[in-house]
Amino acid sequence: MAAEAGLVVEDAGSGFCGAVSGCSKDSVTLQDGRGNERVFPLLAGAFLLAGTPVTLARPTAKAAVRRRTASGSIAVTGQRAQVAKASRIYVEGMHDAALVERVWGDDLRIEGVVVEPLHGIDDLPAVVRDFQPSPLRRLGILVDHLVPGSKESRIVADVADPNVLVTGHPYVDIWQAVRPSALGIPAWPSVPPGVSWKEGVCAALGIGDPADMWHRVLGAVTSYADLESPLLGAVERLIDWVTEPASAPAS
Repeated sequence: MAAEAGLVVEDAGSGFCGAVSGCSKDSVTLQDGRGNERVFPLLAGAFLLAGTPVTLARPTAKAAVRRRTASGSIAVTGQRAQVAKASRIYVEGMHDAALVERVWGDDLRIEGVVVEPLHGIDDLPAVVRDFQPSPLRRLGILVDHLVPGSKESRIVADVADPNVLVTGHPYVDIWQAVRPSALGIPAWPSVPPGVSWKEGVCAALGIGDPADMWHRVLGAVTSYADLESPLLGAVERLIDWVTEPASAPAS
């Protein structure tokens, strides 16, 4: 596969994941979501693309013009969206679903994967039971604020099904997974305990309505480069999970 600029791959040996930022005859440079760069040799099968081993090669001039989706994958032209598969990805709310659609929508439609908002995870074990996961009906779940000791981590601990994968990010709200630089702010404001995070952010930034702030947040995201690495990794793992060949026949 041509190591085109922007192609997102993982070095199989170290686990370093990033977008191609440069390529020579014998090596490729990858840059992660925080701007860190590392150089790797172009060895056979040394990289993973959506979990599949690939061999990268220096791109030709023709390959360099191929269009990419917002997630960094190569755009597929002339192919309709697939019929929805039985497997699903659940996210906590509408904002999570909209952000996933903004970056991974093209890929999900080609794969036939539906993303559904849960409107909270307080009843997550019951939701999983109702879904009735199986090897042919896998469930992936994206959880906000999935850190040790959080309420979310305690809820997730009660989900034990081999056909369910739960991933998450450390941010209190999905807004915070958008890089501040994309919004033109130095950092997300600190919100005191006991104050609604969204309302606290809006107050600190001088924006009265959280709905207005959300439109700014979503509008600032044009590609994976506008998102923090923990969210990128969490979503990519879920997509890999529900699109494995044996997991999702058409429904």
